[in-house]
Amino acid sequence: MSNVLVRPRRGKIIAGVCAALAERFGLPAFLVRVGFVIFGVTGIGEIVYLILWVMIPKER
Repeated sequence: MSNVLVRPRRGKIIAGVCAALAERFGLPAFLVRVGFVIFGVTGIGEIVYLILWVMIPKER
């Protein structure tokens, strides 16, 4: 488990938010992406994704 939450340059699909969360918490990226899709159906997933996109810095 990584100590720093950063969006990776590789392994991302849109902005790297799901890949960053998966790497930070030691989960498969697929499960995190499925979670965002499920929350997206309820209407909150897109908002949370956009907020995290702005808040999580890019990997250098």
